[in-house]
Amino acid sequence: MAPSLLLASSCLLLASVATAKVCNDYTGHGVDAAWSAKDVPIMVLMPMNESALMSSISQGIEPAVQLAIRHIRESGNYSFSLITKIYDTECDNAKGLRAFFDAICYGPKHLMIFGGVCPSVTSIIAESLGGWNLVQLSFAATTPVLADKKKYPNFFRTVPSDNAVNPAVVKFLNFYNWSRVGTLTQDVQRFSEVRNDLTSELEKANIQIADTESFSNDPCVNVKKLKDNDVRIIIGQFDENLASKVFCCAYNLNMYGSKYQWIIPGWYQGNWWEQANSTNCTTKKLLTAMEGYISVDFEPLSAKRKKGISRRTPQEYELEYTREREQKGVEASKFHGFAYDGIWVIAETLKSVMKLLQKRHDMYHNMTVDDREVGKMVLDVMNETNFFGVTGQVMFRNGERMGTIKFTQFQEGQEVKVGEYNAIADVLDLINNTIRFQGVEPPKDQTIVHQQRRDISVPLYSILSTITILGMLMAGGFLFFNIKNRNHRLIKMSSPYMNNLIILGGMLSYASIFLFGLDGSFVSDKVFETLCTVRTWILIVGYTTAFGAMFAKTWRVHAIFKNVKMKKKIIKDQKLLIIVGGMLLIDLCILICWQIVDPLKRTVEKYSLEADPQGRDIAIRPFLEHCENTHMTIWLGIVYAYKGLLMLFGCFLAWETRNVSIPALNDSKYIGMSVYNVGIMCIIGAAVSFLTRDQPNVQFCIVALVIIFCSTITLCLVFVPKLITMRTNPDAATQNRRLKFTQNQKKDDSKTSTSVTSVNQTNTSRLDTLQTDNHSLRMRITELDKELEEVTMQLQDTPEKTPYIKQNHYQDVNNILSIRNFTDGKDGEKSVLKNHLEQKPQAQWGSMDPSRINRGPLEDINSPEHIQRRLSLQLPILHHAYLPSIGGVDASCSPTSSPASSPRHRQHMPPSYRVMVSGLAELILQAVRAGGPLDVLTHPQCPGTPPSLPTTIHPQSPPTIPAPQSQTTREKQQRMPAVL
Repeated sequence: MAPSLLLASSCLLLASVATAKVCNDYTGHGVDAAWSAKDVPIMVLMPMNESALMSSISQGIEPAVQLAIRHIRESGNYSFSLITKIYDTECDNAKGLRAFFDAICYGPKHLMIFGGVCPSVTSIIAESLGGWNLVQLSFAATTPVLADKKKYPNFFRTVPSDNAVNPAVVKFLNFYNWSRVGTLTQDVQRFSEVRNDLTSELEKANIQIADTESFSNDPCVNVKKLKDNDVRIIIGQFDENLASKVFCCAYNLNMYGSKYQWIIPGWYQGNWWEQANSTNCTTKKLLTAMEGYISVDFEPLSAKRKKGISRRTPQEYELEYTREREQKGVEASKFHGFAYDGIWVIAETLKSVMKLLQKRHDMYHNMTVDDREVGKMVLDVMNETNFFGVTGQVMFRNGERMGTIKFTQFQEGQEVKVGEYNAIADVLDLINNTIRFQGVEPPKDQTIVHQQRRDISVPLYSILSTITILGMLMAGGFLFFNIKNRNHRLIKMSSPYMNNLIILGGMLSYASIFLFGLDGSFVSDKVFETLCTVRTWILIVGYTTAFGAMFAKTWRVHAIFKNVKMKKKIIKDQKLLIIVGGMLLIDLCILICWQIVDPLKRTVEKYSLEADPQGRDIAIRPFLEHCENTHMTIWLGIVYAYKGLLMLFGCFLAWETRNVSIPALNDSKYIGMSVYNVGIMCIIGAAVSFLTRDQPNVQFCIVALVIIFCSTITLCLVFVPKLITMRTNPDAATQNRRLKFTQNQKKDDSKTSTSVTSVNQTNTSRLDTLQTDNHSLRMRITELDKELEEVTMQLQDTPEKTPYIKQNHYQDVNNILSIRNFTDGKDGEKSVLKNHLEQKPQAQWGSMDPSRINRGPLEDINSPEHIQRRLSLQLPILHHAYLPSIGGVDASCSPTSSPASSPRHRQHMPPSYRVMVSGLAELILQAVRAGGPLDVLTHPQCPGTPPSLPTTIHPQSPPTIPAPQSQTTREKQQRMPAVL
């Protein structure tokens, strides 16, 4: 209470004590004629001066008071008549106190006080009633302050308090299931008291107060705060002057319509928005913002058509009041019904008290009752008041009227009653189909936020899963191909066990895609958290298995071809498995430490609200599930570093073995391509995945495509070339066409080309290559044999061309011998044979002695006729004579018939022996020139085969005997390169 009110109340209490002997004594005398008189005076306090505040209320009250007194008199149920004496308080504290003091001192002895319109004046007087043993009944004082019975024990009112609307408001909120509200209160004591009481009622009803705002002049800032706090149901406590400002701010902030509901006091004057509009908003804007608000106020007249204590219905009373008011020419007051029922309350109270006094007097003739006891009797009787008046059921609870609260709604520029609340029965009665919300349904008490998971699209998951299944089927096909052909030389050289591990790693990588696409829409939160760990383990282990096996294969090739000494070195698959197992062991150590120290957990990331795409009064709050932990960056860095080192090691091995030209054995080119593609795709995929973490479909699509691409390209690069080679040329892949390995020396920059003689683990050696070359050269010899036969036939048919043909034929013989020596000899031996042949003068083969040209054909044994005859018989013998020396043994003869026919003998035949063969050929040719017999060239054991060669045949060369091989030479010949 304000200090001025406290001071005035204190002065009044002191004045009442000081003037007790001067004014009429209300404290100690016995019952006098006042309670037995026919006319009972009633003190009426209200502002009557037209210039006074709230005087309009008093002017409309007087006709109702006079009408009630007349109706009481006409009823005949009362033995007394009420006489009212009006004292003008002018809504001023000082003038109100003076009027009250004058009425006490100089007026008749009043049994009760009726009135009290202005809250300040009423509160001062009501606080001092206990000293005068008087009871005051107000019909218009609605301030909640007067509800304090410790301070105002003798105060009653027929009008409900402003706090009386709070239970009704709570009931209304519960009816529409509004459990979240906000308050906007004018910073005035009257409204603050209502808000405090409302807060208490809301807490009892478990209704959340989202925000409480108070303002003095400009409410826009506070209205904006309500909007920011998503307050949709707003309970306002302010007068009509500020109500226009509030709704103007609401219009500017778009806080009206189907999403908002305003609840404000209902005691504003009619068309208040026109009279109190002091804003820059037009009336149209105000009406737009005000449309649909709910106002709450007490019911001035009951809507029930029921006759009450005055034997009139509220409607009949209203008609009489209207006639009475119009006769006096005053405006109607909303409190006239409460004033009318108040007079009836006083009459009923006095009647009951008089009966009690009369009863006591009859029982105790000499007993006296002072005013203190009478005042207490009045309080007790008034608390028991219960009748139906024109304002409804009149009943008090601790001095407060338990009245009826009405609800009205502003619809199309006017207020329409939509329901009422009976405080006595605690019942809310809403009139059917009268409330019209601007939406299809009542507004929500807050923005209904639908938690929407940003999940993986089912069609996208299905498409990527289908592609993944195709990839796994492809991997299964490669596995079937690898197992089926595991004994084939091509597959065997490529380490089928390592190939199986590569396929297994690829299939594990494929399988992780299924787990990456499962989120909370498919599995529970607990299962999702488990998947976070499982899919990480599968992807990491699959990557290490595939690339570890690939790099292990490359390491074996590197280890063999780096063997400069060409010592025998066997690296079995078991050792490669141990290497892959070591890599996996490192992975397991990292993953186990990760799981124990800082395991992956399900985290939810929420995003800002979004409007409903269907236009409903809801908001969408997307959220996304992640697999994260406290130190996610550190663990990912460790994994990325390890995998990066593994890829760098693979690149190094691929580069070092790039010159090994056995496709079945060396995958370095494909490993390099695979590492390049995987590295680029992983870098791009990781970056894009991080940037699109709030878009799960995009992120999942990128991650899945990166895994599919990396796994598919790796498997295809490893196995597709093998498939193609198996279909086209299965032997070419296992042959070494160059077999050179380049080694960078540390001491100098020169490159040493090392001839590789053995590279196959499955008994593949240099012998295969030499046999292939031997086969091709044998074919060449066969062709030359055919040419030799053709030359022989030509010599038989054309004797005149003998010298020319003989010279060409001799050259063919030399070519044959040179080719055979190249076939069986080494590089050094080829050069020896070549030099030996070049030392032979061409005259021995292609020219004749000039001295014999002039001889006659009959005198010279070397005439063309003789030469033709001898060549036709001796050249075939010559052909069969040198073939055993170089390995061309006839099939009809046993290989043991000649020592030169043994493959071992041919392989180790020294250059001196090959010179002997050349000398033999020259000896035979000289014999042909001399015309000597050649029968001695026939071997006795095998016809057509030359005998063992003598040690001295060549006439121009010393005897040549095969020199014994040294131990160093034998070791060098027996040394074989490493076998895979």
